[in-house]
Amino acid sequence: MKLTRRDALALGLGATAASLLPFSAFAAADEAIAAFTGGADAGEGGITLTAPEIAENGNTVPVSVDAPGAVSIIVLAAGNPTPGVATFNFGPLAGSQTASTRIRLAGTQDVVAVAKMADGSFVKAASTVKVTIGGCGG
Repeated sequence: MKLTRRDALALGLGATAASLLPFSAFAAADEAIAAFTGGADAGEGGITLTAPEIAENGNTVPVSVDAPGAVSIIVLAAGNPTPGVATFNFGPLAGSQTASTRIRLAGTQDVVAVAKMADGSFVKAASTVKVTIGGCGG
């Protein structure tokens, strides 16, 4: 196989585009957080995110979140092509502001939960999950 200048240029552009994909996924997670918070800063504490440190299978990773006094909680997988995983809304008659689900992770990445509290403030928690077998697309 002969490699022409045009082929080399195409390979170089393809490699550059592939190297920028993870950065765009993290930018999408930041944009989702900004949309949820309306651009407000999210504090720490007041929310508990429980996720395994190591997931043997990225297809079904158990995640639970607890935020007493929350009105709404979003869960994001920062490294997935589409970071939005779930949104939980709690009404005034909710017994507790706790939710759990199983999510799919494309690989080792941060799982982020952001809660909107009843007073209008936002709190955030993150946990890194190491995936040993690929989930979506991996």
